[in-house]
Amino acid sequence: MATRWGLCGAGKISHDFSVAMKTLPPGDHQVLYPNKLPTFTVIQAVLGCLLCPSQAIWSRCFPAHAEVRRMLAEEAVGEVKLVKAYFGSPQLHIPRSVEKELGGGALLDIGVYCLQFVLMVFNGERPESIQATGVLLDTGVDESVVVVMKFSKNRMAFCTFSIAVRLPNDAVIAGTKGSIKVLGPMHCPTTLVVNDKETEYPLPEPGLPLNFDNSTGLCFEAEEVRQCLLKGLKESPLMPLADSVLLTEIMDEIRKQVGVVFSQDSQ
Repeated sequence: MATRWGLCGAGKISHDFSVAMKTLPPGDHQVLYPNKLPTFTVIQAVLGCLLCPSQAIWSRCFPAHAEVRRMLAEEAVGEVKLVKAYFGSPQLHIPRSVEKELGGGALLDIGVYCLQFVLMVFNGERPESIQATGVLLDTGVDESVVVVMKFSKNRMAFCTFSIAVRLPNDAVIAGTKGSIKVLGPMHCPTTLVVNDKETEYPLPEPGLPLNFDNSTGLCFEAEEVRQCLLKGLKESPLMPLADSVLLTEIMDEIRKQVGVVFSQDSQ
């Protein structure tokens, strides 16, 4: 039985998702367009989303990230002592990135990918301390942020993200026996460098032009959702609900320290 997807969005990422879905077996995945369906069918699709095990952190579904988790489980680089993640993309001309009413700011838009990577490496552990500083735009959202987190056993994480400048957009895991470098774009990677040995993890070729880097990788998230549904799971083991809650709590603390306040914070 095919997994049926209701494509309700009209933005650029919706186009890329459609392209990515065409790289998967049509017998397993079908894309439905709500504007062409009866209202009752649309309501059924929305209710079905209440059991959807995916939470939009598509990075964790990439083969490169799966390999990172495998190597960490096998202690391929020894004990991890330091994690670094950078993500910078010039986006000051994009309204959704800079307007507070649209949920703008570097943290919510791209910083989340750096933070989720750290949590993946440290197996969803809550940091012992979080120190964040940044600069704000006139709209009241964060333009650039630096975050330092301390974990148990004297392990550290360092993240920098910005919507004003382009950064290397890579990530490094440093251990006592070597290092793993995730080459940019670290949130949708195709290349790992492990102790100076480079390995490629190619993506399916798109049938149409894409709006964003490596968007055909969305097919991996779609397949993860399908496998979870077939197994009767209500959350993905790649991104458990507990990780989502912790990630949100860390982001709230960073916003508090940097000084970003949304109207919803008082509700």
